[in-house]
Amino acid sequence: MLLLVLGTAAGGGIPQWNCACPGCSGARAHPCRRRRHASLAVRAGEGRWYVVNATPDLGDQIEAHPGLHPGPGPRQTPLAGVVLTDAELDHTLGIPRLREADCLQVLATAPVRQALLDRLHLGDVLTPYTSVTWRELPRRGAEPLDAETAGGLRITGIPVSGKRPRYAADAPDDDAWVTALRLYDPATGGTALYAPALAAWPDHFQRAAEEADCVIVDGTFWDDEEPRRTGISSRTATGMGHLPIEGPGGTAERLARLSARCLYTHLNNTNPLVDPAAPQHKRLARLGLEVAHDGMVIEL
Repeated sequence: MLLLVLGTAAGGGIPQWNCACPGCSGARAHPCRRRRHASLAVRAGEGRWYVVNATPDLGDQIEAHPGLHPGPGPRQTPLAGVVLTDAELDHTLGIPRLREADCLQVLATAPVRQALLDRLHLGDVLTPYTSVTWRELPRRGAEPLDAETAGGLRITGIPVSGKRPRYAADAPDDDAWVTALRLYDPATGGTALYAPALAAWPDHFQRAAEEADCVIVDGTFWDDEEPRRTGISSRTATGMGHLPIEGPGGTAERLARLSARCLYTHLNNTNPLVDPAAPQHKRLARLGLEVAHDGMVIEL
């Protein structure tokens, strides 16, 4: 299994266009601190890749990785489809960027698909440009990620939250609004768990984490009070649908007990971890935890 980390930032990216917080200002002064929106590219087979979450940075993310470049035909692309973990704008706005494709395959849960079709009208927008095939993200058992790759990766969606995006706040309740992805490689036995948004830590997620070789999880906020302390929200981290890294209910201690390689992604611009010199990095290192960075390659 080969994973490319295309981005590691929460909504707005780092720097965010209208933000002068220390994290964004530091990224402007030091371009090496810049982070694109959180996303993965997963190799399903030779010359076939799936993008997990289509972000506003999708074009630049593809250009940053030669393995995702088109060719040898003039419109031949290795991008076979998109997998969505939720319906948030920072994970879906990149879908219209793919309108030049001859056809487009999108894997999503039912509530996510309906939000994109009924609220954002993506079907109406894309139909004049390309053919879109929607596949249900399996929640029970595992299914092939790519039907054209024999013996390839298998994927399962693990519901972790009923948090709806703001534009669908009045939509019906469903625990599959936000899912973690379990990716399994039958050839190597390697298993990866990807959860860029995590509002709770249910038992079924714990079991999946214990079975995984690599766990990449929501690191939006360092502690629960960070959004209120920095003035970006009147709500706490958990109130915004993100378990904090440190403190009561934090994920660091949970991850430290796992045997898997564990990394954080989806960092908000207020998170001290966006500064490579922040002491919080040493705290994580003592626990055996890492912060993912843009361009990282993970092989299982």
